[in-house]
Amino acid sequence: MSRSQPRQLGRVLAATLGLPVLLLGSLTASAVTGTPAATTAVKQQTSSTFLDEGLCDKIRFGTNPANTLAATERAVAAFPKRINLPAGFQPEGIAIDHSGIAYFGSRADGDIYAANLRTGTGTVVSQGPGTPSLGMKLDERDRLFVAGGLGGDGRVIDTHSGEVLASYTFATATTFVNDVILSKDAAWFTDSRQPVLYKVPLGHNGKLPSQSAVQTIPLSGDYVDVPGVNNANGISLTPDDRALIFVQSSTGFLFRVDPRTGVTRKIDLGATVLTAGDGLLRSNHTLYAVQNRLNKIAVLDLNSSGTKGRLVREITSADFDVPTTAAFFGSRIYLPNARFSTPPMPETEYWATAVQR
Repeated sequence: MSRSQPRQLGRVLAATLGLPVLLLGSLTASAVTGTPAATTAVKQQTSSTFLDEGLCDKIRFGTNPANTLAATERAVAAFPKRINLPAGFQPEGIAIDHSGIAYFGSRADGDIYAANLRTGTGTVVSQGPGTPSLGMKLDERDRLFVAGGLGGDGRVIDTHSGEVLASYTFATATTFVNDVILSKDAAWFTDSRQPVLYKVPLGHNGKLPSQSAVQTIPLSGDYVDVPGVNNANGISLTPDDRALIFVQSSTGFLFRVDPRTGVTRKIDLGATVLTAGDGLLRSNHTLYAVQNRLNKIAVLDLNSSGTKGRLVREITSADFDVPTTAAFFGSRIYLPNARFSTPPMPETEYWATAVQR
């Protein structure tokens, strides 16, 4: 994790001793926009200790981890299950940091909106370039990697300042850069209108490269691109972290990709087809595949290499209205509702929905 040791120690002590760590008060969506102070204010409203796959805050000074996690889950259970977003925002992507701040990208103009999961309040923390912000992922340095849709680009944003740290041009025509996943040494982007993946190699300590280092990896093997519709969309890693997985929206097929060669193999899901497949989210061997216009999440069990899987169950909610991507926070999954079936107007309401894993 990227936080300094004193900050970590303070957070652990606060969690262990029950010290007050929240700044009470509220921040409305219109209060401040795109400033470091705005980002800090949103972050300070959220509890400093939470559950993220059981990997954070392992040191508890002799406390019982089970009790700590149970207390965390009780706190998260009180969080609102619906996060209202600005009217007309047109959300698509989501990423959640380790302090409980959710970042949403606008497909209208690329703005990044930060919302406090405890209070539901938030603000725009980074102004968009006028082109979309779609799939997003956060790294341990609090950098937000953003897929740029028809802008044909990917951006990296400092969530503390809202500054764009780097911008990479992948394509200039017939493009829809849709989603992104982070591996140990690279950021990988899908393009729903081109049979390729884009690789942004990361240097020592996550150093961002220059434009010249960006690689275009042609897809071959089982994958067949369908002209004129959305194809490669949500992307993840296999459980053994050796390969990539993406869903093809037009066919509902799931593919495993060799990251060195771009060779694809269709993943054996039996009779399951991920119709309207969108964002992918994995926890160990469990893959959550958002099926946007079907208003559900398919929950799959994968083998370690990601060559085979089976449908375990489906998650639905009456609050879904074409959810697109997803992010974990504790035992919850948060999904923005893109409302593709509703004409986007300045007054159109948008929100994110929380469901149990």
